[in-house]
Amino acid sequence: MTALSAWWSRLPRDARDSFFLLGVIAAVLLPHAGHLPPWATALAGLMLLWRGQLAWRQRPLPSRWWLLVVVAACATLTWLSFRTLIGREAGITLLTVLMALKTLELRARRDAFVVFFLGFFLVLTQFLYSQSLLTAAWSLLALWGLLAAVVLAQMPSGLPSIAIAARRAAGTTALGLPVMVLLFVLFPRIAPLWGVPTEAIGRTGLSNQLEFGAMNEIADDDGIAMRLKFDGAPPPPDRRYFRGPVLTRFDGKTWRTPDPRGTQSWLRGRDDIAATGPLLRYEMTLEPLRISVLPLLEMSPGAVGTELALTDLSVTRGPELQWQSPRPVTERLRLPATAFASWQAGLQRNRLQLALDTELPPGRNPRTLAWAHELAAQPRFAGLAPGPRAEALAAAVLDHVRGNDYLYTLSPGRYGEQSPDVIDEFWLDRRLGFCEHFASAFVVVMRAMGVPARIVTGFQGWDAEPQDGYFVVRNANAHAWAEFWAEGRGWLRSDPTAAVAPNRVIQGLALQPQPGVIGQLNPTLWRAMRNGWEAVNNRWQQLVLNYSRSNQFDLLRKLGFEQPDWAALGQALAGVILVLALASGAWIRWSSRPHDAWSRQRARIAALLARAGASAPAHESPAAWARALRRQLGPQAEPAAQWLERLERSRYAADAAAPAWRDFVAAARMLRA
Repeated sequence: MTALSAWWSRLPRDARDSFFLLGVIAAVLLPHAGHLPPWATALAGLMLLWRGQLAWRQRPLPSRWWLLVVVAACATLTWLSFRTLIGREAGITLLTVLMALKTLELRARRDAFVVFFLGFFLVLTQFLYSQSLLTAAWSLLALWGLLAAVVLAQMPSGLPSIAIAARRAAGTTALGLPVMVLLFVLFPRIAPLWGVPTEAIGRTGLSNQLEFGAMNEIADDDGIAMRLKFDGAPPPPDRRYFRGPVLTRFDGKTWRTPDPRGTQSWLRGRDDIAATGPLLRYEMTLEPLRISVLPLLEMSPGAVGTELALTDLSVTRGPELQWQSPRPVTERLRLPATAFASWQAGLQRNRLQLALDTELPPGRNPRTLAWAHELAAQPRFAGLAPGPRAEALAAAVLDHVRGNDYLYTLSPGRYGEQSPDVIDEFWLDRRLGFCEHFASAFVVVMRAMGVPARIVTGFQGWDAEPQDGYFVVRNANAHAWAEFWAEGRGWLRSDPTAAVAPNRVIQGLALQPQPGVIGQLNPTLWRAMRNGWEAVNNRWQQLVLNYSRSNQFDLLRKLGFEQPDWAALGQALAGVILVLALASGAWIRWSSRPHDAWSRQRARIAALLARAGASAPAHESPAAWARALRRQLGPQAEPAAQWLERLERSRYAADAAAPAWRDFVAAARMLRA
């Protein structure tokens, strides 16, 4: 640090100011690096390094012709990347590159102010991608740096120092924070303005298709998928299932959702719910999962075709009882929800509908199909009615899983390398897999025995310990289970994972990824650090990101508005703006007045002389005022002039006494007379 400080102090002041500005610009551009094309990030970084080298070596700036060439190249690359120069991504890419490019022509103060304004705008655009607490803190830091650079640009070269400019910028930022908070609390939330920012996250493991053996990738994603708070006691472990996409079509390796445009859409029918028992009420904060299904707790009420309005998004109950949205969920949602304690679905289905749920690809997995036929042909199932027979067959398959050395593992190896019959390889040979393998094999076996079955994906379970009163469901809690149809009872859930790995379902444990360095050294410390940070983030989301119009109206009720509405909100906002304007005017007036005794006395003297018809310029001393009095008013001004000379001697001489103020007041009155 000593060598670095010495090197920094030896730099010319212009170079130090340039390095500071380049560092602030880099801080502004850094959050955009993950959203920009790689060429844009690399080009911006190269231009900042080039400008830093020029400042270090005290070299002249490049010719503007070179800059025009770079601008044309940037526009061309932006067009090739986005096929447009208009829009969020293309616009931010151009602004980022042009801001870095502008540093190569900082020849005048106005050029610096262009860089500042671009920096303020790019700080704002960070929230189009992320509204996290880290983004807010980093934006505040970048704002502080930009304000310090503005202070430096307003002063002569070398004055003030960077430390003083930073302190003044911090004071300005601190003065603006209360205003920012008041405007945040009272500014109307009008859609779609508050729905524009979206937050990109990693994969969730859920989609409209499920490839055999692909779900283990989510084990490394320990991010939060949703948070839950229940009105009463949470449901037992066997009811902690969050229904996502339902998969019914199988080509031998990949499961897919029904095609809504094909003939299956009207043949499949509707699995309406018949529910009994009390409702479980809870609040869900759903992260932007980027899937078009809302994974609510089974079984949320609502008939097929029912619409649920959530801010500017409407979701509809689909035929397989999942809640579908017209577009992927790309924003954080907070909603109240309910779930039935017990339910039945799909009681009425005709033969065409049942046939679709027993389809299997021809010629695939022949050994598994033969095994299933042999099981179904056993005498113990011969005399059973269709409904009890389906349940007995499902129980027999689960007993087979429990008693034949199947192993639940996240690293079973790749299936299908030697043969396309992946179910045969898993069910009869290797017997290694996780939830996806067991659910797929179970559905294939049930269909082979003539029992309608399908795969349901979603989430199961949550963290054992709640955070700040919320139960946390992670992306690693993604799960796949099965449903089979029994006459007289409808669709019944069957989770073969519970047969081979009971802890995964009974305790609701998430998939466990390989721990990092801290997790290997001290798993308890790692979990405590992670949970603490997630609890802080949750507070940020609940108090700031989820602050809505209803919260504003609740605040107005506390302030005395009996019927808060948009008009009352506008009145409150106008009142706050009026108070801020009056306070600002009072502050400006107070700060413009002298605040030390000597300055106040000079102001009073100047006022009295002005009333007597004499001028007293503020930049002159009392002795100069005395000479001006004699010159302007003659001998009659002599008492006042002598008093001013005694005042100057008392100000600068060590042994001189200050003259009495009443003597000058009397002399000034004589002049006025």
